[in-house]
Amino acid sequence: MFDALIIGGGASGMQCALVLGSAHKTAYAKDKKIGIVMHQKASHLQSALLNNVLGIPPGTSGLEILNEGKKQLANLYPQIEQIEKEKVLSVQEENGIYTVSTNKSTYVTKIAVIAIGYTNLFNIEGLKGYIEPHALSPAEKNRVQLKNYNHLIKQGLYVAGTLAGWRSQFAIAAGSGAQVATDILTFWNDGKHTKVHDKLDV
Repeated sequence: MFDALIIGGGASGMQCALVLGSAHKTAYAKDKKIGIVMHQKASHLQSALLNNVLGIPPGTSGLEILNEGKKQLANLYPQIEQIEKEKVLSVQEENGIYTVSTNKSTYVTKIAVIAIGYTNLFNIEGLKGYIEPHALSPAEKNRVQLKNYNHLIKQGLYVAGTLAGWRSQFAIAAGSGAQVATDILTFWNDGKHTKVHDKLDV
């Protein structure tokens, strides 16, 4: 049983995982079981060139970000389970628990975060009823989003990144994933608003 399972290994999914992982020393998150399905093949980062992102050297490719992000997550927060080479086929909820089925296995989680791309090829069973046209993308591109309010689809089910209705911009997607993570941490902290910062020892 996962406490939180993130679906998608792009900018929003990995940023969400990094923020959740960084809370591992807090009383409210230290014993939480967190996982991420690292499906990256459909990520728009595959073909991206990042020249306008704060803190990332110009000329960095999206593919580098995808590869280095996985290493960063594994090195800093090895307690987060990275599920490789699996594609999610369905997300079903029963009595507040989500069953996530892939082409290879089945997982159960208390919280699910959907952080995959916003193409009209979206076909995860159990979520199709939430699909609507993307509000911030040209209509001719046929992009979609999942109905949500501040990233929350319904209790225990979140959406992040472009699929939450945000524009396809690396910094925006990453920020969306971080927002979802802090919302989850706030939930785990009995509703007390929280965030996680590392600080220099001075």
